[in-house]
Amino acid sequence: MLIRKIRPDETYPFNLLLLADPSIENVNEYIQRGESFVGELDGIVIACYVLLPTRPHTVELVNIAVNEDYQDRGFGRQMIEHAIAQSRIQGYRVMELGTGNSSVGQLALYQKCGFRIVGVDLDFFVHHYPDPIFENGIQCRDMVRLIIYLE
Repeated sequence: MLIRKIRPDETYPFNLLLLADPSIENVNEYIQRGESFVGELDGIVIACYVLLPTRPHTVELVNIAVNEDYQDRGFGRQMIEHAIAQSRIQGYRVMELGTGNSSVGQLALYQKCGFRIVGVDLDFFVHHYPDPIFENGIQCRDMVRLIIYLE
């Protein structure tokens, strides 16, 4: 898979971005402030991620998604590893991310990639999204916060 930064003349892969975050308003807001990357396979965009600087020396992986037809094949891990490497190159010392309590597969993947759980924002998705979100038969209510030290 080829991973590259989105070109200025390129359309953002909203079909993928909205897999990870169902709020078009949120997605539009952070893609303007962040740095977006896509993963291509045979010239087709199958994955994406967005990095957003949050504090000095800290970046947040605010969105990462893989097309459903390509999931469970290692592409998500490749995207995370690329995001970590890219953040190190840019001089960040810490990468943060948040995911839903119902995102059990993603929680496992992030921990396999070296992230550690540091907190939970209770009822985050209940307060910040108008409609209930369900994943894996579980209501997504809380945001699980994770970090990895890049040094």
